[in-house]
Amino acid sequence: MSNPDFDVLIVGAGLSGIGAAYHLQEKCPGKSYAILEGRDAIGGTWDIFRYPGIRSDSDMHTLGYNFKPWEERKAIADGPSILKYVRDTAVENGIDKRIRYNHLVRKVSWDSPSATWTVESEDAKTGATHTLTCRFLYMCSGYYSYEGGYKPDFPGEDSFKGTIVHPQKWPEDLDYKDKKVVVIGSGATAVTLVPEMAKDAAHVTMLQRSPTYVVSRPAEDAMANRLRSFLPSKLAYGLTRWRNVLFQMFFYNLARKKPEKTKDRIIGMAKAELGPDFDVDTHFTPAYNPWDQRLCLVPDSDLFLSLKEGSSSVVTDHIETFTETGIKLKSGETLDADIIVSATGLQLVFLGGVDVVVDGEAVKASDIHGYRGVMFETIPNLASTFGYTNASWTLKADLTADFVTRLLKYMDRQRFVEVRPVAEGEIGEEPWLDFSSGYVTRVMDQFPKQGRELPWKLHQNYVKDIFLLRHANLNDGVLKFRAVDEAPETGQGESQEVVAAE
Repeated sequence: MSNPDFDVLIVGAGLSGIGAAYHLQEKCPGKSYAILEGRDAIGGTWDIFRYPGIRSDSDMHTLGYNFKPWEERKAIADGPSILKYVRDTAVENGIDKRIRYNHLVRKVSWDSPSATWTVESEDAKTGATHTLTCRFLYMCSGYYSYEGGYKPDFPGEDSFKGTIVHPQKWPEDLDYKDKKVVVIGSGATAVTLVPEMAKDAAHVTMLQRSPTYVVSRPAEDAMANRLRSFLPSKLAYGLTRWRNVLFQMFFYNLARKKPEKTKDRIIGMAKAELGPDFDVDTHFTPAYNPWDQRLCLVPDSDLFLSLKEGSSSVVTDHIETFTETGIKLKSGETLDADIIVSATGLQLVFLGGVDVVVDGEAVKASDIHGYRGVMFETIPNLASTFGYTNASWTLKADLTADFVTRLLKYMDRQRFVEVRPVAEGEIGEEPWLDFSSGYVTRVMDQFPKQGRELPWKLHQNYVKDIFLLRHANLNDGVLKFRAVDEAPETGQGESQEVVAAE
């Protein structure tokens, strides 16, 4: 059996990929690895998005890595600060030296006889192709297409004489000072853009088809900053992290068990922010229950303050057509605009849109099931980072790295060269994500399914996943292993006990 170029190839040098590399080199120091990054910079999401006011919609004590304390005062951090945090992590740990830039992975092919992945990538600038091989493939490319976001074809948009932009492709030279701006959308990007652009624009209108739950939270975490003043940084960070995790879980569970009570509370807070004269029932009262879609977080009430000051406004209506000077709505109202921002969401793709081939056969994502939200039915030696919808992405990313490194160490001890999840019997079919947001429902038929029971069932629960991933029994009868001296045709390796040294 020939030696591959690397033991592990990590795809993506964003928040997930840099974290995965740290865990890999700390826990599996003998493993050779490289990171393949399709762009020419570290940072992923936090380098791609450059729109005004970009920030996290999660607190940085849970969006940050479990191994590197967040030490800035602002817990709801701006994009440049998060980008610096990710890049500092890479440089401090020598991870930046392992990155191969402009390696946009297009196709990965598994060969059972050699137990290797062949990874084909393309240089987006020169068109050159690169081919590398590895034993294990660790996909950290996120869940949306870097090529562009989702934008509907609006009726009459060719007639609009102004500028139309999407936040994922924000022009560096866009001048919106003293301009009339319409932001289409009501999600996290829209509620970020509106108050920030309103500081300089003549007026900003947030045009939404339907309302979203919006909750204000202080940008600074007073308790976290206080703890850091007299406790070691890592201890203060750990305490704050767990406090926030438990609060998020409590709030999410309350919302699912008592949706009407939670809904009344959130809407009541919006009414208190905006005052009795604002029509909260029309503009901030969704038809769905809390956490059927992700809540929007605004720091220090910035959106509400902007609306009260009159520098921005919100309109809940449907678009009939674009016009030369703006948008005509189905109600008959017109919105004048110099600039229209289509904050209409992301374009989701499975494994970054990479073509996956196993022993000469293309894998159709919708035909397979996910295993523990990390691996996939019938696909050997591949793991993927996919974060939470109801909590910070990095919480799941860290746990995924724990699982992957334990699995790699176990395979080394047992001299296994292949592992793949195999479904036996009926395991049921449910959507990969149980989420009603449009950007999710549009493409769920193109994603893997989840089953109805463990280990095929996803959990949006960090504490449960600590046991299901960090302390998972690798000999659960679903993971099938092949030994180094065992031919692919002969079946799977025998069951082995997982030793305490893991």
